Amino acid sequence: MLDLARLQFAVTGSLHFLFVVLTLGLAPLVAIMQTRHLISGKPVFERMTRFWGQIYVINYALGIFTGLVMEFQFGLSWSGLTHFAGDVFGAPLALETLGAFFLESTFLGLWIFGWNRLPPRLHLACIWLVTLTAYASAYWIMVANSFLQHPAGAARQGDHLALTDFGALLLNPSLVMAVPHVIGAALFTGSFVMIGASAWHLFRRTPEQEFFRRSLRTGVVWGAVGTTLTVGFGYAQFGVVGPIQPEKFDDPLAGGALGFMILIGQLLQLVTVFALLPLLFRDLLARFRWLHPVLMIMTPLPFVAAILGWLAREVGRQPWLVYGELSVADAMSPGLTPGMITFSFVAFVGVLGMLAVVDYLLIARAVRRGPGQVALGARGDADHAPAPALAL
Repeated sequence: MLDLARLQFAVTGSLHFLFVVLTLGLAPLVAIMQTRHLISGKPVFERMTRFWGQIYVINYALGIFTGLVMEFQFGLSWSGLTHFAGDVFGAPLALETLGAFFLESTFLGLWIFGWNRLPPRLHLACIWLVTLTAYASAYWIMVANSFLQHPAGAARQGDHLALTDFGALLLNPSLVMAVPHVIGAALFTGSFVMIGASAWHLFRRTPEQEFFRRSLRTGVVWGAVGTTLTVGFGYAQFGVVGPIQPEKFDDPLAGGALGFMILIGQLLQLVTVFALLPLLFRDLLARFRWLHPVLMIMTPLPFVAAILGWLAREVGRQPWLVYGELSVADAMSPGLTPGMITFSFVAFVGVLGMLAVVDYLLIARAVRRGPGQVALGARGDADHAPAPALAL
């Protein structure tokens, strides 16, 4: 039963992270495109903002539901964690909820419905605030996860942990190098989605060649930045992990996941920095059609690397849920039966799997249609019609 509960969390957590890493990756790219439009006034950057922004909105909307499933899991299967460490673990989760479900959603709503209504600078500020609150939410999630890896800033009081040093919680050694590593992973995931989609259109010679040449350039440049951040801070974490979890990668699954993650990350960095970036000169990358199928095949690799990295980080601390303080077995909710775990496993994985498929289909359809059929920010008669009078 314990293994099934662990598998349930691993599968649902991985599916949820697929949404998160793309959301975090696309948000700053969309904000950068809109900034370039405001500075240059070129219509192509507005079209890029709307097209890639629509893909961001699709992924964000469905990802919200996957996050709710994760909340249910803590209450249903892991009440022992809430009782033992809720006073510490719950605080960053509450701040993340405030950021994601209130601030981020509010600014995103203003950005979505503010096209052609808000002043341009204010509208641009909304997407940058969406980006900042999204990364603030990710930061608080990493604070909570790093506490599980290394319970800094807490001390036992009876049968539970209490927060004794908030500063130590925020400067956790397990956190400092992990946050920029995750930011880099998200950035190059969003960039490779742009690269793969642009390569598809360029390979098929669809009418929007100039649009996707610029999108391809943007994806390659920021993909190079993202892969460099990911690899650099990934290696930097080894100096932190050793002293606090010396046996972290002794587990075959954790060690294997780490090895393949390093292989994929290093490969993508080398390809992006030393092959794709130089080919941007004179638009050689856009003109070399034989390379475009290779770019399309590479699109899923950042997602694979992200899941492998998550597995290496989580599996490596077993059998502890709160390292050195609370075991996974002790964290399970009392009274659970194998039937209950099986039912929730099927339900949760079924819902998240369906959302993942729907997300892929909607994004694939949006990419296939191209920038000519984008609803986000489209001008219509309703934008210029007078508001109806209120009936009294």
